[in-house]
Order: sequence, then structure tokens, then C-alpha cells
Amino acid sequence: MKTVRTWIVLGLAMAAMGCAGGGPPDSGPTPDDGMEPLPGMRPRNFDRKVRPGITVLLDDSIKLVAGKRVALVTNQTGVDEKGRRTVDLLFSDPRAQRAGVKLVKLFAPEHGATGTADRPGLSDERDEKTGLTVHSLYQRRTMAPADSLLQDVDVIVVDLQDIGTRTWTYVGVVLYSMQAGERRGIPVLVLDRPNPLSGAATEGAILDSALANPSYPTATGTMNGFAVYASPLRHGLTMGELARLFQANLKMGTRLTVIPMRNWRRQMWFDETDLPWVRPSPNMPNLTTALLYPALVPFEASNVSVGRGTEQPFQRFGAPWLKADSVARLLEDLSLTGVRFRAERFTPDKPGDNKFAGRSIPGVRLEVIDRERVQPARLGAAILWALHRVHADSLKLTLPGFDLRMGSAKVREALVGGADPDAVLDRLLPAVVAFEKDARRFHLYR
Repeated sequence: MKTVRTWIVLGLAMAAMGCAGGGPPDSGPTPDDGMEPLPGMRPRNFDRKVRPGITVLLDDSIKLVAGKRVALVTNQTGVDEKGRRTVDLLFSDPRAQRAGVKLVKLFAPEHGATGTADRPGLSDERDEKTGLTVHSLYQRRTMAPADSLLQDVDVIVVDLQDIGTRTWTYVGVVLYSMQAGERRGIPVLVLDRPNPLSGAATEGAILDSALANPSYPTATGTMNGFAVYASPLRHGLTMGELARLFQANLKMGTRLTVIPMRNWRRQMWFDETDLPWVRPSPNMPNLTTALLYPALVPFEASNVSVGRGTEQPFQRFGAPWLKADSVARLLEDLSLTGVRFRAERFTPDKPGDNKFAGRSIPGVRLEVIDRERVQPARLGAAILWALHRVHADSLKLTLPGFDLRMGSAKVREALVGGADPDAVLDRLLPAVVAFEKDARRFHLYR
């Protein structure tokens, strides 16, 4: 195996191209919740706090919504640096009131307005503070704001937290909101937020264009929301930059405005922003889970538990048939950078995926020792290779769900065929570097 060499190759390639390179749900913003220091953290050298797009909108760009009837697409992650909800700020903050802002519609993505639901088929809710109905954008799958609900709307505002990974339905919600704005001739404002994994790394299989589906969802043709564009698994962009990329590369006519953050830099991880960590979903309790999520999310479409229903979701995997010691030893032998593996047992408690509920199962724990060197996509490829090598008869993958998350049937086929994981990922580097070079056109931050 040649993980160290390929890490150096990736770094050199990116430099040459000028690259920048669960437990119980908690819906409330708590400044220190989930912000344990990760191994590999740099000494803090940023002397100004990051301000999210909602703060910049109210301070500097309120004219964009002055006197307008606003439809707001958001959830519990839509807060300012003090933890105040974007909903409340647009509804009753003096700056919004003086400008005559009228909040008339609310929409929420997967997991609902408070981020506590972990199931499909979410109903509309009622926001107690404003009295407005919160229209669900997650029924069988991710949906777009309905045309019928936008008839009295002058501007669509989107404020959602991305986690830096292609397989995130909130990205689909941004795209579908832009499409809804285009269809109705309504301007769209995206209030930008940090990429929690920083904007300094891009890696992993680019979603096969045959699998990517950016089509506008309809009542009879809902989309999954997490496989909308041919981007790498770890895309290295903010939500606002993704919106700019969608508009240009999908040739959209949306009247898009991105309200950028203040003081964010591409090398910043979320715990360096001084912003409150709010769980983006019930199984995203902290930054460690966000970092390892890209590695294990493909196994949602398998008979392997990814730790849902435990305090460390997406930081472990397991199954009743797993020979944990053998798999952990095989993974350790690969010398993957920034992470180590430990055999363990765990018991999923009421997991949202219904895998092995209440059963003590053997598993493997992923321990981050240097986050700057962790390559989640390479890690996920190695786990698939190791699982299939030890458990070819027991491991079951659900297709096309697995490929939609990993990004490529060819990559999956090569790994289960016994190909060296590093060699498989190395072959992806030219396409990843090309994507990153193109994406630089849409960067808003250095």
C-alpha cells in the first residue's frame, strides 16, 4: 500500500493547480456543544471572529430584502454568531423591522425545523414564535418549495449548514430552491456558512454523471437530494460557492445572490470560527463525526451499522457477523494517514436505520489522530476493501444506493474485486484536480 505517497501526490497536485485546497438530538445552539478539540488542530491564529451570512445581511445588505415578502428555507442550523435564529431575526429584529421585511413563508429540509426527526414522511409544523406554518421539504424524499406556496413571495432566502460532503440533502434543497426561484422569477439569496471540514481539501470519487440527477422534483418524481451534481465526495466549497457553481455549470437563470461570511478563510475548520455548533442532523453530534461521515456514509446502503443509535455515529461500524479484530488489523496494516482502528463492541439504541437495535455487536472504532491528514474518501475505500476481503459472503451492498453515495460503480467494483484501494483512489486524482481548478471560479474566500 502507498497511502503516504498518494497523500503527498495529492498535496503536490493541488499545490500545482493553485488549490485552496447518535446520541440524543440537541436542536439548540450551544457554543461548546460538539466542539471537542480534534487531534491535529492548529494553534489558533485568527484574530477576528467569523460572522455568518445572516449577520452580514442584516448589517450591510438589508436593502436586498427591504419591503419584501420573504420565504425562508432553514432549520435549527440557521443561527447567527450569538445563536439567535435566522427565523427570529428576519421576523422581529429591529434592523429587519425598520427595513419593512415581511417573513411570510417557512420551509424546512430533512430532519425538520428543529433537526430532531430521523425518518421520511415529515409533516408540516408550526413555528411557535412567528405562528407561521413550516412547510416540509422532506416527504418520501427531498422536495422543492411548491409553486403554489410561492405566489405571495418576493424573495427566497436560504440559510442551511452544509457539512462539506456531496451526500447531504441540504445541498439538494439549495439547488431545488434555486430552481423554484427560476421557475417563478423570484430572486434567491443564499446566506453563506462555513464548510466545517475547511475549504482546503477536495477528494474522493466524483459522482458519475450517469448517477447525478439535478432535475427539479415533482409530486410524482421526488429526488433523493444527495446525488444532484458530479462533484467529489469532499467538495471543499461552502454552500454559497456550491450555489454559484450550480448556477453557472447547470446554466440556470436564477437571480442568485450569495451573502458571504465575514472573516472566514479556506483553511478554517468549524471549531476555529467561534460560531456555535448546532447539530445539522440527529446523527451529526460533533466535528469528528462530520469528518468521518464521508468515509462511512456509503455503508448506509449495506447490512453494516455505521453507529447510528450510539454516541459516536459514523465513527464506528459493525455487524453481528463482523470479525472485528481481523478487519481492524487489516486496516491498520494499510497505514492510513491521520486515523487508527480499534476493535470493540457496541449496541445501537433505537437507530434511525433500524440496524441491530438493542443488540451488542462486534465493531471497529475509527480514532482520529491528525485531522489534517485524514482522507475520508480513501478511508471509506479501504473499509470496503477490507470488509469484502474478510467477509465476501456476509457483506451485502444495496445498489444503486451504495454507488450514489460512494459516487461510482466502477470504484465499488474495483474495490470488491480486490484492487489496491490506494491505486483505485490514485486514478481519480486528475479528475479531482480538474474539478477543484474549475471550482476556484466560484470561490468567495481565500
